[in-house]
Amino acid sequence: MNNENPLENEANLSDKAYSMPDKDITPLLKGWDYEPGTINVRKISGTDGMPKLQMRLDLGLLQMELNGRPDGVRPHGFESLLDYYERELTDHKSRNGTELGFHLNADQCQSLREEAVMYYHRYLGLFVLEDFRGVVRDTARNLRVLDLCGKYATDDHDRLILEQYRPYIIMMNTRAQASIQFKEKKYTAAAQIVASGLQNLKEFFIRFGQEEAYGQSSEVRVLKRFAKEIRRKIPVDPMTKLQQQLDKAVKIEDYERAARLRDEIHRKAAESEKSEKSKSPGI
Repeated sequence: MNNENPLENEANLSDKAYSMPDKDITPLLKGWDYEPGTINVRKISGTDGMPKLQMRLDLGLLQMELNGRPDGVRPHGFESLLDYYERELTDHKSRNGTELGFHLNADQCQSLREEAVMYYHRYLGLFVLEDFRGVVRDTARNLRVLDLCGKYATDDHDRLILEQYRPYIIMMNTRAQASIQFKEKKYTAAAQIVASGLQNLKEFFIRFGQEEAYGQSSEVRVLKRFAKEIRRKIPVDPMTKLQQQLDKAVKIEDYERAARLRDEIHRKAAESEKSEKSKSPGI
């Protein structure tokens, strides 16, 4: 007959759990306070020698791999579930000569959504740390999730549920791409990237019949503010600047100033033409 008291056994197990101070994360959090409303992240070197990303949470921290899947898992031997299902699609096309018949069921789509959340946490942290190339990588990857589920999910819910996040992901991807160019002082290239991102957002709202939502979108406002910041860095051609001043003077009916500006534009144009002629080779 077993005379052991199950409650006593449970207490003993609990005592053993409490006697493992090396599992306590308190030392890791010391001096790194949680700040509500702030994305507080840092890069560290793991015990495996590989860089990690840590995000401070109210009840502890979230640790992620900087490369591959954030939790370090390799589902089915692939970098991520997305990579696995994309390979499954490629294999299906090779076997059948068509993508028809390839589908993702509800559980598969749910798993892809849960995986996408991991990448979302990571690219938020990377953006704060200005690791913009990592943000471009992870946001582009999550857009592939939306495309895959949107095209191959068997259920309408799974095809559409993630589309609500597409504007945000496009915005973050655009900001990161443009920020890379901005840091390298390639302001014209940065402006072109933002313009392309805004066009992608406009096409998204048109596709869903919500053209009026474009002007109210917070993502659009963010990109337009960034575009304005970029334009301030782009040198303005003197003639263009004079023309802008002339247009403004005419608009406010300051005709005396408009006349002076028009004369200045003509003078500079004549000087430019004369300079060009002097550079022409003789016959």
